[in-house]
Amino acid sequence: MSLVTDVNARITQAMKAHDPVSLSTFRMLKSALMNKEIEKGHALEDGEALQVVGTLVKQRRESIDQFQKGGRQDLADKERAEISCLEALMPPAPTEAELQAAVDAAVAETGATGVKDIGRVMKAVMAALAGKQADGKLVNELVRKRLLAG
Repeated sequence: MSLVTDVNARITQAMKAHDPVSLSTFRMLKSALMNKEIEKGHALEDGEALQVVGTLVKQRRESIDQFQKGGRQDLADKERAEISCLEALMPPAPTEAELQAAVDAAVAETGATGVKDIGRVMKAVMAALAGKQADGKLVNELVRKRLLAG
């Protein structure tokens, strides 16, 4: 089942369950997917649709930080609830061991020797982890530690 079909099914489910958080989250996602489809000019493949979901999750995480700084815990909690709905659609995140193995392989592949090579290594790691829910910040930290350790 494609992601768009799954989202439509979840909207129906949320309506029947009278779950306003899930309903608004999946409607927002459907809208974002339709906008991306119009932008691309063709039906989205699952990989492209997952990128949209990932972008929305990232936006919500950034919003949580801002809301907490502003003392709006109620809005931060709402964003967390939306993240949990969206993450149900994402593939599982790689384990730290998988991330470390990808970093080690990318360092060996690129021949990186120091901190100046972080960009090349990051590009290789993220390409290797394509389709998985890899946190860019965590990957960057692992790459930085690996290159500083030598």
